[in-house]
Amino acid sequence: MKDYQIAHLIKSEDLNHHGTLFAGRSAEWLVESAFVSAAAQHGRPQDVLCVNIHGFTFKKPVQKGDIITFYSKVARVGQTSITVYVKATSEIHGTAHVDGFLTFVCVEPDTKRKRPHGIVMDEPVDDEEIEIRNRAEKLVNEKNKVT
Repeated sequence: MKDYQIAHLIKSEDLNHHGTLFAGRSAEWLVESAFVSAAAQHGRPQDVLCVNIHGFTFKKPVQKGDIITFYSKVARVGQTSITVYVKATSEIHGTAHVDGFLTFVCVEPDTKRKRPHGIVMDEPVDDEEIEIRNRAEKLVNEKNKVT
């Protein structure tokens, strides 16, 4: 699937009490990036709602002045759901800082009833994309598991 990118310069107002990028700001940008992928693939942003943040793994702090790029792509689709993978990396240091998955559902704008999105997954282009899709599938299977 197509990769989408959004870059942010880390400024003073983005920092926490440790002087590094606030996790809440990271989460805001992760959700925004995932929404861009889901909405662009679907073609109707007004139909797309976030229903699940599967968790983010924060791997390394981000310092003021760094430039962080959020890469996102659709990793899995159901009939009405779209699961998106997002990762953030430093443009300056080339390091990975955070990644995770979000699931969106397509709805009728007026009634909020679920509606099919019509997205068809293409063939994965490399081993990394296969691994991302497998992780997304595992998330959904774990969620649907009956105990």
